[in-house]
Amino acid sequence: MKSIVRKAASFAAVGTAVVAMSVTGASAAHAEGPTQGCPYPYVCFYVDNDALLAGHPLSKYRDVTSAYQAVTPRPHYGVLNTRNDDVVYLRLQSGGSICLAPNQQTVFTDSYVVNGIKISSSSTC
Repeated sequence: MKSIVRKAASFAAVGTAVVAMSVTGASAAHAEGPTQGCPYPYVCFYVDNDALLAGHPLSKYRDVTSAYQAVTPRPHYGVLNTRNDDVVYLRLQSGGSICLAPNQQTVFTDSYVVNGIKISSSSTC
C-alpha cells in the first residue's frame, strides 16, 4: 500500500511541476504588449505628442536597413522605439540625424522635420 501512495504522490508532484513549467513558459514566450499603440519590435511615428499619448501611430517600421527609408516629411512628429536592442537614426531634412536609443521616445518641435529612418542592430548610439 505504501508503494501505491508513494507512486501517486510522485506522479502528482511531477504533474504539478509540468503544469508550472508550461504556465511560466507560456507567459515568458509572449512579447511585451503594445506601448502607445506601437507593438514590439516596431518604431512608430505619430503626428504629434497628443497622438503619441493617445496611442494612434501614423506609421510603423520594423526592418533593420543599411540605408535610410523615406519618411513623409512633417513638422510635428512623435517617435517611439519599442525595440529592446536596436537604435534608430532619424534623418533630418535640414541635414544631420538624431539617434534614438532602444525603448526611448521623442517629440520634435516645428524646427525639426524628419524625412528618413534607419533601424540599426547596434544597441548604442
